[in-house]
Amino acid sequence: MSSHRQDAVRRIAAPDIAARKGGVPIVCLTAYTAPMAEILDEHCDLLLVGDSVGMVVHGLPNTVGVTLEMMILHGQAVMRTARRAMVVVDMPFGSYEGSPETAYENAARVMKETGAQAVKVESGPTVVATIEYLVKRGIPVMGHVGLRPQAVLVDGGFKAKGKAGEERARILEEAKATAAAGAFAVVVEGVAEGLAREITEAISVPTIGIGASAGCDGQILVTDDMLGLFDWTPKFVRRYGDLRAEIGKAVGGYAEDVRARRFPGPAEIYFAKAG
Repeated sequence: MSSHRQDAVRRIAAPDIAARKGGVPIVCLTAYTAPMAEILDEHCDLLLVGDSVGMVVHGLPNTVGVTLEMMILHGQAVMRTARRAMVVVDMPFGSYEGSPETAYENAARVMKETGAQAVKVESGPTVVATIEYLVKRGIPVMGHVGLRPQAVLVDGGFKAKGKAGEERARILEEAKATAAAGAFAVVVEGVAEGLAREITEAISVPTIGIGASAGCDGQILVTDDMLGLFDWTPKFVRRYGDLRAEIGKAVGGYAEDVRARRFPGPAEIYFAKAG
């Protein structure tokens, strides 16, 4: 038994998420920074350090330019303050598609350097074998089917999936194969509502919907979208706040006070002690 002090709060792990199939919906959000992770941790079952960080934080046009080093850096930040929620880190484009061996080397690095509990990969015909390879070697994997952001250059944009018969059948089969390969959960993004329900009924592990269906076993959104930090948000996002306006108002007030020399005032200034 280790002599090191153990955390009083037990962190949610892959088996806990897997056991939620058909139960109380799983609450998931993205997290990229320590302060945000600390706020979200109380409310979420799972925090995803998504490669969406490239667009949300770094201003990239898509997720293709995200590097393994970026994902590790943000994963470390989230793990410093998240205590209860399971933390999953996205494997970025080019870090797992080449071969199962390369995927294992990179995923193991992510796990070791961040302390996260799992990685996520975008599923596809060549990735199913990789998921099985990783899981057999002790790395919990979350899959991702439907709209795959890392395939944006192949698809020619972010387009909803599963509306046509052939594509619908392919996505359903990918979801089944992903679950069979050992993924503990599968993100279902940007697909027709009926297909999302069909996938949820067809596989034995939880589905996490985003632009999918309320019938999924859980839901995830990009936190910054949900909080209203951008002028535009996708159709599937419900804004639960308008922080862009609030931040603008706060910064505007600060700027006015600085220009009028109202800030800093006596309460914000250090004075020498008398005598």
